[in-house]
Amino acid sequence: MAQAAARHILVESEDTCNELKAKIEGGEDFAKIAQEHSKCPSGRNGGDLGTFGPGQMVPEFDKVVFSAPVNEVQGPVKTQFGYHLLEVTQRQD
Repeated sequence: MAQAAARHILVESEDTCNELKAKIEGGEDFAKIAQEHSKCPSGRNGGDLGTFGPGQMVPEFDKVVFSAPVNEVQGPVKTQFGYHLLEVTQRQD
């Protein structure tokens, strides 16, 4: 069964999400930005969500996590919780 490990940053607006993505793409540390800005409790751990399988996260999240390139920031991804930046840190298909 497929498994993935990912980290994310959850914010309330698409604009904020895009601003943070630009900072990360400009060389700022994903984990540090997650600690400073993420509305999810995982932000304290740099946005780390650990390892999970398909169906354990919301569908919009799963779609990205199980198809996106590893170690490349994706987003904004809109879910019922807000807007996410996602980074798959490893995946076994």
